[in-house]
Amino acid sequence: MREELPGRPCSVAAALNLVGEKWSLLAVREIGFGNRRFDQIARNTGAPRDRLTARLRTLESAGVIERRQYSQRPPRYEYQLTEAGRELRTVLQALRAWGDKWAVSSPATVFTHSCGHDVDPAMICRHCGAELAAEDLTPHVLAPGWSREGPS
Repeated sequence: MREELPGRPCSVAAALNLVGEKWSLLAVREIGFGNRRFDQIARNTGAPRDRLTARLRTLESAGVIERRQYSQRPPRYEYQLTEAGRELRTVLQALRAWGDKWAVSSPATVFTHSCGHDVDPAMICRHCGAELAAEDLTPHVLAPGWSREGPS
């Protein structure tokens, strides 16, 4: 599903092109919670059924989820996260942490880590172990013909 997008070449834009619509990420959330059947996903997201169907098809063709048959008669399917879909859960954790701080008055869900503590996600540098802060990051534009300011 890699396609040329207008504007700056960017992994964020490419990722949002695949999963940036809210019903897509909410479907991934539900499948991650173990709600793998269409009716469960529709109920728990509040998505219109036609829109949810389209988003699930897009996620499937992008390799984020896979559809598996669980009943022969009548034919019924459920959805599983692929490796790409499972890796999206860390993105959802970061989005949830931001939402808990800036978008709601109190969290609707907390996650507990196997150590027994509630999850407080943070990004760290794998080389030095320091927690990342925006002011410590410097972008180096690798896309040919582009600089930080835009097209060169």
